[in-house]
Amino acid sequence: MVGDKEKISEEIMQHIREEPDRYRQEVHFKDITPLLRDPESMRKAIDYFVDRYRDKDINVVVGLGARGFVIGSSIAMGLNAGFVPIETQGKGPYKTIKYKYKLKYADRIETLELHEDSINKGEKVLVFDSVIGSGKGAQAAAKLIEKAGGVIIGFAFLVELTKLKGRKRLKGYDVHSLVKY
Repeated sequence: MVGDKEKISEEIMQHIREEPDRYRQEVHFKDITPLLRDPESMRKAIDYFVDRYRDKDINVVVGLGARGFVIGSSIAMGLNAGFVPIETQGKGPYKTIKYKYKLKYADRIETLELHEDSINKGEKVLVFDSVIGSGKGAQAAAKLIEKAGGVIIGFAFLVELTKLKGRKRLKGYDVHSLVKY
C-alpha cells in the first residue's frame, strides 16, 4: 500500500475542503471533515500510515487535536499500539506535564498537556496530526513526549502546507506527509 502513495494522495485531495484562514488571507485552512465522512477513502489513508510504520515497533501513537485523535487512534489500533492524546490546557482530567508556545499567526500563547503517566521511558512513539502548518504544535508535542521519556520514531501528517515550512521545526526527526499543498 505504501507504494501507492501518489494514487492515495490524489484520492485524499478530493476530500479536502479549502477555507480561508482566519489569521492570514494568503493561507487556506485544509478541512478534512469531508474525508472523515468517506469510509473508503478514510480507510485507505489509515491503511497507508499503518503499512508505512508497521515494522517500526511503535508502542504509542500520539494524536494532536481532535482530527489527530480520530485518525491517530485508528492508526494505533492498526499498529497494535496504545493511543495517547495531547490536548490543550485544561482538557485532561489527570496530572499533566505542560509545554507553552506562541502561536504563529494568533497573538496568544497555547499550552499543550500530556498525562504524566501516558508514555513510559523508552517507548517508541509515532506522532500523528491531520495537518502540519508552521510546525509549532508538533514541535511542542515533541518537547512533551521527550520530557515524558518517549523516543519519537516519526511524525506523520495527512496534509502538509509546504509554504509554511513546518518541517523545518522538526529537523532531526523523520517527518512524513501523505498530501502536500
